[in-house]
Amino acid sequence: MQKVIRRRRAATVLSAAEAGLHPLLARIYSARGVTSTGELDLGLAQLLPPTALHNAGRAAQLLADALAGGQRLLIVGDFDADGATSTALAVAALRALGARHVDYLVPNRFEYGYGLTPEIVALAATRKPDLIITVDNGISSVAGVAAARERGIATLITDHHLAGRELPAADVIVNPNQSACDFPSKHLAGVGVMFYTLLALRAELRRRDWFAGRAEVNLAQYLDLVALGTVADVVPLDRNNRILVAAGLQRIRAGQARPGIQALLQVAGRAQRSVVASDLGFAVGPRINAAGRLDDMSIGIECLLSDCAERATALAAQLQQLNQDRRSIEQDMQREALQILAQLPLAEAEAPPVAMTLYRSGWHQGVIGILASRIKDRLHRPTIAFADSDAGELKGSARSIPGIHMRDILDAVATRHPGLISKFGGHAMAAGLTLPRAAYEPFCEAFVAEVARHAQDIHLQAVIESDGELGEAELQLDLATQLRFAGPWGQHFPEPVFDGRFQLLSQRLVGGRHLKMVLAPPHSAQCLDAIAFNIDGHTWPDTAVSQVEIAYRLDVNEFRGQRSVQLVVEHMVPLA
Repeated sequence: MQKVIRRRRAATVLSAAEAGLHPLLARIYSARGVTSTGELDLGLAQLLPPTALHNAGRAAQLLADALAGGQRLLIVGDFDADGATSTALAVAALRALGARHVDYLVPNRFEYGYGLTPEIVALAATRKPDLIITVDNGISSVAGVAAARERGIATLITDHHLAGRELPAADVIVNPNQSACDFPSKHLAGVGVMFYTLLALRAELRRRDWFAGRAEVNLAQYLDLVALGTVADVVPLDRNNRILVAAGLQRIRAGQARPGIQALLQVAGRAQRSVVASDLGFAVGPRINAAGRLDDMSIGIECLLSDCAERATALAAQLQQLNQDRRSIEQDMQREALQILAQLPLAEAEAPPVAMTLYRSGWHQGVIGILASRIKDRLHRPTIAFADSDAGELKGSARSIPGIHMRDILDAVATRHPGLISKFGGHAMAAGLTLPRAAYEPFCEAFVAEVARHAQDIHLQAVIESDGELGEAELQLDLATQLRFAGPWGQHFPEPVFDGRFQLLSQRLVGGRHLKMVLAPPHSAQCLDAIAFNIDGHTWPDTAVSQVEIAYRLDVNEFRGQRSVQLVVEHMVPLA
């Protein structure tokens, strides 16, 4: 689908002189809502206090009592990178704080599905826990919590997903998105919620003189995990999350990361000293996710938990192989999905439907989320991809676009058509669901109709937000370096993108799917390296094109110890 470039406009202007910033950077921050230099202070002292998080104090008391009583604690996690980092954080920190019996359990997505189900409680009960602690799940586990209560097992829910109409009857629930919580930041990832719970626990242990005669735990040592999970879960990077991510990145760059994160950066070919948020999101996170998608997330968790560099390296190698396998499966599924799209009865000038649903027998449950994301990006439409499950059911993974709240859409479908959806949950931009196989066709109709009800005032054309054009004097290494480290950039605080017209001096394919170019500003002798990843091989290279309009990021390329400016092209239109 053709994309539109639209330039951002700053509602307010941050004074570059007062902030001590390059004027371009001041303009970029202003366009992202920064109005004062104080908002650029990302020191840990600026974190929102754990006392502001509803029930964090009650959770701390429950955990402190458990530590004092030598209770058996079982962490029940999720099978994505946020769930893995949350689990590793909980296990490592609780052990460091003095818990004598801490174990974890992550449901296998292919056998048990998501969350604290009664089946998972039955499995957990074989380990005889006194307290189950969920991380990055649990807010919708009404039946699972009831099953735990029947077995005499206490439950602490820590989650960030949106709550349903009924909350589980857990001993304590910590979730900034429950209606009773006035925490100013609603965007904590699951790992962030767990980190705040641990901050509250440490404060409670201080009040009880728990650390008398023993070293107090510095929870900042776990911020690399918090940063990784926060970025990988693509939650909005409001100021509080940016503080957490910035602190974690600082530790990683300083060589203080856990061996598992260091090993994952190494296999991904990312330099630890210059790591930024995108390295966590596009390099480390997918390798951890691959374990949960194809095999067992415990491989990723053990990699993150390992204190031994040699073992961490071996586990990172396993994750690297799983990620390569995942890519191969994804490419095959994407080819099949594109074949399905090609069969749609659309004229070339006609827009696709307001929403897309895709299913083919044999698709891999663990990869449908990535497939849905790829098709969503391609068509700029809310998309759900389905795969076969057991017992005559289909598992769906949904991805949305700005303005269409996916979980609310599914809730509306479930309300209008009782029994059509077996279960669902998620966020505004991503969700999961289960259907009876026979309900697929009626669900597709109901889903498209519901999206259409909400899409009347929504842009259904992909828009690239640009921070404007750069002058020749700004296309320099020093400024590119400043921009790289001026974040952390991410969801709702996007990395700067610029636009402009360039002469296309040379072009060639590299790696089979990427277009390497040399560009020059109009009427200039300045030559700039550029690369466009995952281009359409049917369109490029095109030796007939000599001028292009592009949207791009100003980046730094490091090769054999040499650093140079590189334009990373997000969108390109031939002009002549």
